[in-house]
Amino acid sequence: MPLIPTPLPGLQIFEPQVFEDSRGYFFESYNAVTFREAGINIVFVQDNQAKSMYGVLRGLHYQLQPHAQTKLVRVLHGTILDVAVDIRKGSPTFGQHFSIELSAENRRQLIIPQGFAHGYSVLSEMAEVMYKCDRFYHKASEAGICYNDPALTIDWKIPPANIIVSEKDTQHPLFADSLNNFQFD
Repeated sequence: MPLIPTPLPGLQIFEPQVFEDSRGYFFESYNAVTFREAGINIVFVQDNQAKSMYGVLRGLHYQLQPHAQTKLVRVLHGTILDVAVDIRKGSPTFGQHFSIELSAENRRQLIIPQGFAHGYSVLSEMAEVMYKCDRFYHKASEAGICYNDPALTIDWKIPPANIIVSEKDTQHPLFADSLNNFQFD
């Protein structure tokens, strides 16, 4: 099975089977049957794509219930450090994070369920990131956590002086003060 569990319950890595030869490669970046057979029944309704240069850090973002999103994140070009923080109250890993390098070369993807804050930093000269969402964007439900909250101890793999972050992302509260209506099932 191409789905690999992480230390955070529900957060999984998807490693598609890649067929390569002298012409190039082919792989299924998403297959509903493969996911369903692994117990993941998601209907994706929106695809998002972003292009960013080295040092850009986006996050940590999420949408509150009832508009929370499950995401399937992959990289079309370049390399990112993808980070998910468990924000589900009652979870044995509440407040912990998981990070993984996703790249066009390794073709790994991260399945980020509802109840996780998400962000990434661009490690290559440029990266194009695409992610599928199971709920539409809902501005009134936007929430976030400060990317450099010392309580989270996230190493974004970029020197702090080289981090490029939006004004909006600098205004997010610390984890302890963030809006959160998620419960661990």
